[in-house]
Amino acid sequence: MDPSARHLGAVPEPEAGGSAASRPDLGGLLRSSARGDEAAFAQLYDATSSRIYGLALRVVRDPAQAQEVTQEAYLEVWKSASRFDQAKGSAISWLMTIVHRKAVDRVRSAEASSRRDTTYHDTTNQVEHDSTADAVETRMEARRVRSALAGLTVVQREAIALAYYGGYTHTEVASMLDLPVGTAKTRIRDGLIRLRDALGVGGERHE
Repeated sequence: MDPSARHLGAVPEPEAGGSAASRPDLGGLLRSSARGDEAAFAQLYDATSSRIYGLALRVVRDPAQAQEVTQEAYLEVWKSASRFDQAKGSAISWLMTIVHRKAVDRVRSAEASSRRDTTYHDTTNQVEHDSTADAVETRMEARRVRSALAGLTVVQREAIALAYYGGYTHTEVASMLDLPVGTAKTRIRDGLIRLRDALGVGGERHE
């Protein structure tokens, strides 16, 4: 059986707490997984599945859909673990990026399907909704955001990924990255300033 299917038929159980010293080395587990180590992948799943499922649920807002997105995300992790580069960010932010992309794709696909159905039922005389144009626009916007994120420092990028992809508070980000809360807030704030400059938009996050 493909190890990436581990426990994915059910909602992940909450992960056990622990000090930073007792937490598993997620980067090491990813590297072992890239070499086909199924036991390491199982440990990676057990250590991260609650957070991955939680993010998927926050985006898609449906438990069944969130389980499917979680499964898709871990399948991709198993297949592409060799692409993880710790020099570019933490393992958890890499995992969060994958599941966030999968979840957003699921939501956009559902919305596009709904728009097509609405258009068809509203009038059969209009040209069917051009989903290709929407897809192109979505890909262009995604590339723009990825380009902006690439302009951040590694520490800014992983803090932003956890705070905005993961939906974690500043305090939770600080705990996950083993940082003082003030340092985590500074990284998030500075990263947002650079993102706003790159994207030409405004906005702020409130705790």
